[in-house]
Amino acid sequence: MTLSETQDALRKHKICVLIATYNNHKTLERVIDGVLTFTENIIVVNDGSTDRTAEILKKYSTLKIIGLPENRGKGNALKIGFAEARKQGFSHALTIDSDGQHYPDDIPVFVEALEKEGKEVLLIGDRNMEQEGIPKKSSFGNRISTFWFWFETGITLRDTQSGYRLYPLNKIPKKYYTPKFEFEIEIMVRTAWNGVPVKNVPVKVLYDPEERVSHFRPFTDFVRIGLLNTVLVMIAIFYIAPRKFIRNFKKKSFKRFLKEDVLESDGSNRKKAMSIALGTFIGLSPFWGLQTFLAISLAVLLKLNKVLAFAFSNISIPPFIPLIIGSSLAIGGFILGAETNFMDQGFNLELVKRHFLQYVMGSLVLATVVSVLFGVGFYYFLEKFSPAENSAVNR
Repeated sequence: MTLSETQDALRKHKICVLIATYNNHKTLERVIDGVLTFTENIIVVNDGSTDRTAEILKKYSTLKIIGLPENRGKGNALKIGFAEARKQGFSHALTIDSDGQHYPDDIPVFVEALEKEGKEVLLIGDRNMEQEGIPKKSSFGNRISTFWFWFETGITLRDTQSGYRLYPLNKIPKKYYTPKFEFEIEIMVRTAWNGVPVKNVPVKVLYDPEERVSHFRPFTDFVRIGLLNTVLVMIAIFYIAPRKFIRNFKKKSFKRFLKEDVLESDGSNRKKAMSIALGTFIGLSPFWGLQTFLAISLAVLLKLNKVLAFAFSNISIPPFIPLIIGSSLAIGGFILGAETNFMDQGFNLELVKRHFLQYVMGSLVLATVVSVLFGVGFYYFLEKFSPAENSAVNR
């Protein structure tokens, strides 16, 4: 796609470029100048920068500049930018980070993909995180993120953390619940739940340690992202999956529904690992008497391996029950600041009744931690011993 063709397509599809920036004065000017090659429809949200950002932006009087008095997070800046884009009549917003890692000359890649799709789609830049020069922590974090995105939506992507994205403004949610880095996960998952295709497009990436300033706080932001994914997983299991199941039942013949939605389950390593994680979670959760029903039902809803889910739901066999109950009570006691020493007590129904809230809370935490460890552990085990099978299934 030539420069003039790209410029025409940007106007035709009513695409603006949105740049949310915070203390990236070293790279901001280069990013804006690169985008100006293609369009002047640029919205810059200065998220309370304390460096030379405001001074640099004074050079661009023809652009829409929104200055926020204090830093409130990338998610908040993007929400404000989306609102302004809608106000100006744009149908799409192409977001590009101001830290210099994205190349503005990849803009035609997004435009071409949008025209090829011929429908509303959320496009996310694929930075090829396995290439040389990518920080290991970024590559690992991306693998974890793509795994949870797949579980929550059923969509397999290579890169889910890139900020280089093309958003269909009329299809993304209007209200959001997260203000910082986790916002990009929330909007991606909820847009997919609305039936909008989410796809990767290949883009280049530059990691220059002398220029790039990252505002990602490893502990705090990982905790926030972890909490968000916990909520999204619960919604996916107990609302989105049943809703999809019911909708498919209504629109398909019974024979096709039985074959595709009840019996079908591919053998990819991801699905095997998720089946193990699901079964383990149900087996350790306080759903006594319902574990088999829940494990098989959820495996059917999520199109997972029903045999593996059922097998691992039996982790709570009689020899393990005292250990499971004792650990659950101890964890719950630690969280609530209550009694934690139960190993010298007799484990019976009366003990659980006396510490019911403590037991429920502890068992859910135990189930979550052990299921994640089992799921991730078995996934890497399966990848090591049968990677060819997994690749063949996912192609």
